[in-house]
Amino acid sequence: MLKDVVKWNKRVSAVYALGIWSMIGSYAYYKYTDRDEDKPEKRKERVEEPEDPNQVVYVTPHTKTVIVYKEDFVPYSTRILSFIKSFSGGPGTGDSDK
Repeated sequence: MLKDVVKWNKRVSAVYALGIWSMIGSYAYYKYTDRDEDKPEKRKERVEEPEDPNQVVYVTPHTKTVIVYKEDFVPYSTRILSFIKSFSGGPGTGDSDK
């Protein structure tokens, strides 16, 4: 029984090693023989500048995302900071009528 386990382990290890070395060999073959001749050249796409300054365009190879911000948008971090400053009565808290 123990001999069968050892035989099976050697066979599986040999198959695994053969697969790994064939994968490494095929990668090296395609990498160093310059088989990239058939690939079409990439064209540079012209990115349109948005007319609206509140628009941000993110272009990736697969998607184009347009984010439109509100005109008078105040980020949440600024809102929270103003709220905390309002307790201390510091400058820029909006307590100008005091």
